[in-house]
This record gives sequence, structure tokens and C-alpha cells, in this order.
Amino acid sequence: MPTFVYMTRCDGCGECVDICPSDIMHIDTTYRRAYNIEPNFCWECYSCVKACPQNAIDVRGYADFAPLGHSVRVLREEDKNTVSWKVKFRDGREKNFVSPIRTTQWGSIKSPADYDPPSAEDFKNQELAHEPDALHIESLPTLSTNNFKQGVV
Repeated sequence: MPTFVYMTRCDGCGECVDICPSDIMHIDTTYRRAYNIEPNFCWECYSCVKACPQNAIDVRGYADFAPLGHSVRVLREEDKNTVSWKVKFRDGREKNFVSPIRTTQWGSIKSPADYDPPSAEDFKNQELAHEPDALHIESLPTLSTNNFKQGVV
């Protein structure tokens, strides 16, 4: 469901531009309004929808859950810590979905520059950087070559 912008609601704040991971949300230089420059490249993460303080960004629903003639509205309610999705079908029925906003406080996650650089030994194990610390566990299960069997059983 690629995003699109209601130009009458957008105030050109740029929140969507700052948060878009695929860098397809841009500000029109003439009208000072946001727009999606390439809907086909939209990752459908809806970060821009959730970040927009004006609720000016919506999504086009796919036919498998919202047939032609529908509308999909997204509403971010920070005071309730929720994101609501309202699908209105062409026969007038409405479906509402409410999801909690799961975020962390700004600045609560360490920057990569705050960690020690990896050692030569770090490149020899199966763990990714900062695992298992980031997962809050003692250690990750590992595989050894002894655990593999050759041939078909």
C-alpha cells in the first residue's frame, strides 16, 4: 500500500522526509508540500504515515483486504500511544484496527560510535555486532560442523 499525501492537509514540515528509509518522500519546492516521488519503491513501512503531525499521509489499500471504492485512513494519537487504521468499504461498512505505538525515547539507544570497534576474534564468531547484549540474553545458540549430517536419511 504505497503512501500518498493530501496536499490540503500537508504543511510541509518535512517529518516524513526525515524518517523515510527509502528516501522517496520529498518536499515540492513550488508548493512546499510533501509528495511520494516513486510509489513503486515504497517499502510500506508507514513511518511517514505515523510521523506526520498533520495526518496528511494516507495509504492505498490492496484489493485483497480493501476492494475498489474503499478508503483507508490512518490516525496517530500520541496521547493514547496508538496508531488507528480505519478501512471504509464502498457498501458503508467500517473496520477499525488499533495498534500500540512501540517506541523508545530519543537518545536511549547507543550510537555505533559509542561501542568499541570489533576485534579480529569478533569476525570469527556467528554473532552479529552487540549480540547477545542487545537481545538481553547470556549467549546465542551456536551450530558446529558436528551437528550436520551428510547424505539423505
